[in-house]
Amino acid sequence: MPEKNIRLEVMQAIEPQVEGFMDSFLIPIEEIWQPSDFLPDSQNENFQDDIEQLREESKELGYDFWVTMVADTITEEALPTYESWLMDVEGINQHEEGGNGWSKWVRAWTAEENRHGDVLNKYLYLSGRVNMREVEITTQHLINDGFDIGTDRDPYKNFVYTTFQELATNISHKRVGQMAKKKGNALLGKMCTIIAGDEMRHHLAYREFVKTIFGEDPSGMMLAFTDMMKKKIVMPAHFLRESGGMIGEAFENFSNCAQRLGVYTAMDYIEILKKLNSYWQIDSVRGLSDDAQRARDYLMKLPERLQRIQERMKFPEDQYRFKWVEANGTL
Repeated sequence: MPEKNIRLEVMQAIEPQVEGFMDSFLIPIEEIWQPSDFLPDSQNENFQDDIEQLREESKELGYDFWVTMVADTITEEALPTYESWLMDVEGINQHEEGGNGWSKWVRAWTAEENRHGDVLNKYLYLSGRVNMREVEITTQHLINDGFDIGTDRDPYKNFVYTTFQELATNISHKRVGQMAKKKGNALLGKMCTIIAGDEMRHHLAYREFVKTIFGEDPSGMMLAFTDMMKKKIVMPAHFLRESGGMIGEAFENFSNCAQRLGVYTAMDYIEILKKLNSYWQIDSVRGLSDDAQRARDYLMKLPERLQRIQERMKFPEDQYRFKWVEANGTL
């Protein structure tokens, strides 16, 4: 049977479980937090005072921090690209009446993710620490340029990607929150920490999708996982650019900034891979084809190989000057 048909059959076979995944890993709309829970209330008579306090607390945060905050925000704001991409994945059908279980998941996941960009964008705007027009131009570019994460319409590869990426964003938001809190910014610290909590729930869900697929099609899932790791998991903002810049030009500079700050590093990438190998019990998956067994061997050896590469990596110490933030972090 052609590989594509096998994937579609597997997606259809596990679709009845999706509702349970939604109950386990998503929070009902009426119960989950909203951006207004963290931001000054414009209907409150103390609104101006609250904004002044927010702006005052933001003054202690440095240049690399604000660059990372902006890039994290822009990444979250490019949500339309991610939803449209996932809706086109094999087995996810939004054209059935009401959509099938998978498309309902994508919509619900998108609805939760949408709050992240909203709250971060409004915080940046109120803080007065960044050039919002430049931020908005970059966001529009990122949505306009789209992305290519190397998954095509393959559900197996897409779920490997989302599993990996959701944990990466959890790490980034959590560390940004910790840094903000250490600088006395309790509000921003709490905001980033709760976003990180959402990302962890989403990671656990996609991780479970992959585990379930391993039970249905171990060889196909192993080969897909290996293919993604050979290509390397690229970040969703890898096409990041500033006004007047070329596609992807700003991403490497941002990555260097995040590495310097310790928000998301090459070691984090390796640790995520180790965790996935362990959780999916790569070393003990049964019923593999010869090709899939070779793929498993590659995955088992990959963390050590990446570790050796990481030890030789060097990152520039010089701060690239982004248009989003002035050198001293203020405007």
